[in-house]
Amino acid sequence: MSILFVLLTFLIVIAVNYVYFNPQEALPETKAAVRPKVPVMANEAGFSIPQGYSFHPGHTWVMREGGDNARIGLDKFAADLVGKIDRIEVADLSRWIRQGQPLVTVHSGETSFDLLSPVEGVIMAVNDDVVRNPSLATADPYKDGWIAILRSPDLKTNTRNLLQGPMVAPWMHYSVSRLKEACASMNPALAQDGGSLLSDVLPRIESKLRMKLIKEFFLN
Repeated sequence: MSILFVLLTFLIVIAVNYVYFNPQEALPETKAAVRPKVPVMANEAGFSIPQGYSFHPGHTWVMREGGDNARIGLDKFAADLVGKIDRIEVADLSRWIRQGQPLVTVHSGETSFDLLSPVEGVIMAVNDDVVRNPSLATADPYKDGWIAILRSPDLKTNTRNLLQGPMVAPWMHYSVSRLKEACASMNPALAQDGGSLLSDVLPRIESKLRMKLIKEFFLN
């Protein structure tokens, strides 16, 4: 009996030490619990800009979720440029992604290209809804069309390299202007007055220009 008591005491001590000295990192809750909040939108220079979001020059965004968690997706400019997405492939869970490294591969028709991660960190969750139904990424890019959640320990430092606040609208305007100039010689109907663009731009231009735009705007 005394031997069993000693063994039991020993196992309890090991268990307590393991829990105390090896605390488990909190993972994101279930998909239903991590559903994003409705973004607060503001009209700035003719563009509808989600407040509190930071943008990568490769047209992805990041939104802090609390702690070190960061939600990521593609922006409205990218959604208008790409149009219909046939398939989305996201890097594997638990993989460490560096800022500016490919996070997502987008397949649209015969064209495939990467979207770059706006911050570095470990992939903690992927939006299964957008993987099953890629049209969500373009129909609702700032909410239900989010792509992944990263645990980003250096989120504050990373966001210093991104476009935020009053910088976003002028950058969007500049991106639209560059796109219009690039497309005008090929198909003037693709460029509209004002800040918005027709959707499905990439599928409607010839391959050489398509690859040029992918390189210029998605930094591939």
